[in-house]
Amino acid sequence: MENYTIVLILLGAMVLLTVFAENLKVPVPIFLVIAGIAIGFIPGIPVMEIGSEMVFLLFLPPLLYDAAFKINPKEFRANFAIISRLAFSLVFITTLGIAATAYFLIPGMNWPSAFILGAILAPTDAVSAINITKGMNLSSTANTILEGESLINDASALVAFKFALAALGGATFVLWQASLSFVILLAGGFLVGFMTAKLLQLLLVYVRKNNIAVLSLILLSPFVTYLIAEYFHTSGIIAVVTLALSISRLSTTHFSDKWKKDSETIWDMITFLLNGLIFILIGLELPIVLKELPDSVLVSYTVYAFIITLIALLLRMITVFSHRKRLDKAFHSTHPRFANRRIPESILLTLQDGIMISWSGMRGIISLALAIGLPSVMANGNAFLLKSDIIYITTAVVLFTIIGQGVLLPYLSRLTR
Repeated sequence: MENYTIVLILLGAMVLLTVFAENLKVPVPIFLVIAGIAIGFIPGIPVMEIGSEMVFLLFLPPLLYDAAFKINPKEFRANFAIISRLAFSLVFITTLGIAATAYFLIPGMNWPSAFILGAILAPTDAVSAINITKGMNLSSTANTILEGESLINDASALVAFKFALAALGGATFVLWQASLSFVILLAGGFLVGFMTAKLLQLLLVYVRKNNIAVLSLILLSPFVTYLIAEYFHTSGIIAVVTLALSISRLSTTHFSDKWKKDSETIWDMITFLLNGLIFILIGLELPIVLKELPDSVLVSYTVYAFIITLIALLLRMITVFSHRKRLDKAFHSTHPRFANRRIPESILLTLQDGIMISWSGMRGIISLALAIGLPSVMANGNAFLLKSDIIYITTAVVLFTIIGQGVLLPYLSRLTR
């Protein structure tokens, strides 16, 4: 009961803090994270830890559904090349880059633990990036790329995390098994999302005259879809995104304007509350993890987290700008092989697009949930001695990206106009 009381108090505080931040013209996510840190240090405040199950079931399905439902399908398809590159290739590259950095930089870090840290910090967070860039007049292309990447990159990060965790327990990493698992995860998630969308479509037709029933089914569908996909060991993330894209396409032709307006109002309220609560919980995590480590390692671990943040940012910039260069070259090329598949000018990235997309790779609640959900004892019976270390470094990187990168984003946006 105590946790529910704390959540209600935090939600009330979040609403007031959001209004206060908007009046001060301060990015709301950054303000809420700092407020969460301050609240966490108040003496006598009850501990409110983030549970990994709470994040993956309570937060993830509705937020993914809302973001995928609102994304422009045409722009999503047009920019799918860079979205998939950021969501798949960059995730694995970042996992490797962070793992290598951690292994050679952090004393006592072994390869399996380093890969776990890399997989935890590889995915970017849609909630952080989209909320911080709101109001910066980003191009629709940049917004679509950021939203699309963050909708699907968690799936590839979870595969990397799963195999790193297995390796820590003594299992041997086999490339073809990892690749097959990744394909099954994606294909299975797509299939579950597609089939659930078809079933939901039939149910909506049946109850179409009852507006409350229609809205209730829509609200329940992301949670049910996620649970079904996870039950069959496929990607709940991909399933929910597939569901949302399917229902979004259906809504343009089959749903009334009244339903669309009512649905939008409800989802806006849900995402407002969940987004705000996420940022406060991220801030609250810092005082908790500080108690788990001796003061003697905090400074060095903070430095390691800062270096890892820079490595992740550098890898992201290289990926984004190499893709931008490739698009420009293909667009201006007169080579015959491009004659039948011309690059449309609408998907070219401006310098501002490249910089903003590169700098908007914040880490967030997914990374924290993965870190906190690490087992204390591995499958082989050995204790996971580096769990607290990984949680602290993850928390520090999340804060560096949200507060550090977030504070500089408005200035970069103005400089590159």
